Amino acid sequence: MNPSQMKRGNASVFRQVGKSNYLGHPQRFIVIVVISSNKIEVSPIGVVHRQHPEEEVNDRDLVSRIVIDKEYAEGLAGIDDWSHLYVIFWMDRIADEKKTLLCRGSEPDMPTVGIFATRAPVHPNPIGLTLVELVRREGNVLVVKGLDALHRTPVLDIKPYPYWVKGHWIVVTKYKTPTYLRKTIK
Repeated sequence: MNPSQMKRGNASVFRQVGKSNYLGHPQRFIVIVVISSNKIEVSPIGVVHRQHPEEEVNDRDLVSRIVIDKEYAEGLAGIDDWSHLYVIFWMDRIADEKKTLLCRGSEPDMPTVGIFATRAPVHPNPIGLTLVELVRREGNVLVVKGLDALHRTPVLDIKPYPYWVKGHWIVVTKYKTPTYLRKTIK
């Protein structure tokens, strides 16, 4: 089924890709309309700027800039007190025809698994989530290290790490991973 026009229960979902001029740069934008009692609307709060647009996106040592739209800049107050942030972004260049529910492994020993068991970018909703190091803040610009988003990727939200609840830090130190993946990670 074509993800740009789908039926989900009683809801009709339509997806449209267009172009705009965001922060002085030509940008693609995505409008998602859900016709039902449940409606989801998202708008970017900023955009990613990489030093060189052709950089290897998975190089965790590279430094990027997140330019926050001036109307949201006040929301950055106090962010300098954090060393790490979650960056939530919209992977706007993922072609609909590449989206899948099953994903073959990139190595011969890796099995085909469900898309929700991977960090592959071809999920039904192309939402990116990366934990980055905050290098510094320059007004409405966050300089971060380790962001795996492409140049001019729309940023949807930013949240500090680690999480805390009732005076306790929530940091995962014990976790489980698939055997096939542990074999590939050196």
